[in-house]
Amino acid sequence: MAQTLTPEKCSALIIGGSAGSLDVLLQIFPDLKKEINFPIILVTHRKSGNDSLLTDLLQSRTGLDVQEAEEKEPMLKGNVYIAPADYHLLIEEDKTISLDYSEKVNYSRPSIDVTFQSAAEVFKDELVCMLLSGSNADGVEGLKSVNNSGGFVVVQNPNTAIMPYMPQQAIDHVKPNVILDSFNMAEFINKLIR
Repeated sequence: MAQTLTPEKCSALIIGGSAGSLDVLLQIFPDLKKEINFPIILVTHRKSGNDSLLTDLLQSRTGLDVQEAEEKEPMLKGNVYIAPADYHLLIEEDKTISLDYSEKVNYSRPSIDVTFQSAAEVFKDELVCMLLSGSNADGVEGLKSVNNSGGFVVVQNPNTAIMPYMPQQAIDHVKPNVILDSFNMAEFINKLIR
């Protein structure tokens, strides 16, 4: 199911996932090229606690700079920003990060929907969003916004997801540009380099 379709331009990549997505991220990150010339934002459902655990884990597997997102931080090309546990991550018009502690969306904070929707308003047709394994429908409404703004939607093949519910909901309710097996995702991201 490996398709080679890629968007013409990528100014930001947002990856959303929940249960089972860590395995995919650990598969993707070692194969990402250092030449990536767009920011990557990572929104995963995780419990509060040792926030640096995910950051340290991913940093040890990639040449990119991985960090927990901070309020008003500008998004730099080639950097990976992880949404902190218990905060929604929004993208402002000036392409800085905003953190928000408002109510949960889809029982989740951070919510993938919230980040996808705010990024779609800012990056429009230069946004690429990927939705990975998970056990609820968070991300589906956000992907609709990405579709409507001309952005590019990538969904993990549910057959390769530990928790297929989330990507299957996206396939059922959104028109993905491409459905990828987890082992083809790093190659796809590297092809976004222009």
